[in-house]
Amino acid sequence: MFSSDDNMQAGVVFPQGFRAAGVSAGIKKSGKKDVALIVSDRPAAVAAVFTQNRMAAAPVVVAREAVADGRARVVIVNSGVANACTGAAGVNDARDTAAYAAARLGCRPDEVVVASTGVIGKRLPMDILRAGIDAAAAALSATDGSTAAEAIMTTDTCMKAGTAETGLGGKSVRFGIIAKGSGMIQPDMATMLCFITTDAAIAPALLQEALRDVTGTTFNMISVDGDMSTNDMVAVLANGAAGNAEIREKNADYHRLRDTLHTLCAEMARRIAADGEGATKFLTIKVGGARDFAAAKQVAMSVAKSPLVKTAFFGEDPNWGRVAAAVGYAGVPLDPERVSIAFGGITVYRGGVSTGSDEGALRRIMQEREITLTIDLGDGDAAATVWTCDLSYDYVKINGEYRT
Repeated sequence: MFSSDDNMQAGVVFPQGFRAAGVSAGIKKSGKKDVALIVSDRPAAVAAVFTQNRMAAAPVVVAREAVADGRARVVIVNSGVANACTGAAGVNDARDTAAYAAARLGCRPDEVVVASTGVIGKRLPMDILRAGIDAAAAALSATDGSTAAEAIMTTDTCMKAGTAETGLGGKSVRFGIIAKGSGMIQPDMATMLCFITTDAAIAPALLQEALRDVTGTTFNMISVDGDMSTNDMVAVLANGAAGNAEIREKNADYHRLRDTLHTLCAEMARRIAADGEGATKFLTIKVGGARDFAAAKQVAMSVAKSPLVKTAFFGEDPNWGRVAAAVGYAGVPLDPERVSIAFGGITVYRGGVSTGSDEGALRRIMQEREITLTIDLGDGDAAATVWTCDLSYDYVKINGEYRT
């Protein structure tokens, strides 16, 4: 069961044994919250997936090392400065951040997962960050995780948090999630920043497998603008406080946990696409009739990333020819006469030609906030769904003025 509203304030502290806080340290010129802490009161299994960008930021380098042994207790996140493209000094700053948080919270530096988001090329203001860690540590709450969710935001227009609950081994097990992401979204193994907590007990290797599996069909299936960030990270901490028998094999409990993770991550993925910078439309692109999942995803992503498709949806112009072109250049072998394309419930292309569909009905569909685009390749049984948004004037304005 996923809850986005009833327990949104709890978020990552909904599971037992977790505390969190977010504070304004002064990293952001706006004065908005910019330092977040998530703390497990006991050692926890940890799993994470990271950006595949070759220019990966310093916190990604350090966080990869921290999760290597499968155990962690703390997540420290700053927003406003990405600490990316900052060389050896940036890596040292990330390590110093972990060490300072560990000393403040009574754990080892290698039990701290560090993350940053914001402007690339700037070093962290370490004195300000340390003061922020102190303030966040003093403000840790076991009932309110909303401040942490707020502190990781950059250009997001809304806080992204949720909870879920399921039964494992006869015990009630809880999950909490927060995420940020609005622009620079084109994932590969992860996207944006996302942190998940659960009081389930599970072996780290199985938690890692479950997360990687889930990410492939959720966070890796969204695109806002085709740009992959240097700082992308999804991490999950499982502290076992629920008291279920530790999951050590792929039994029914493992699959139930994996399915719950999938529900949480799919909802967050949709929210990120819907909150794309300047977005006025939330687009679901369903590709079926493909030879395999990879082919279906490739076609769906080709359509989702097309500036011409995205601007047509912004202008509410049912220009299906742009969709057909994006399908054709996706690089997947296909027979045009076996392809069909539908906007909403109206098929606009079939058998290699236009269906001559009602233009007025199509324009009414284009005026909706949420629109589903369905493409059938007529070449198999595999399918994939990608979530994206339109491309508006405001996207250009937001990113044209990002540093100013």
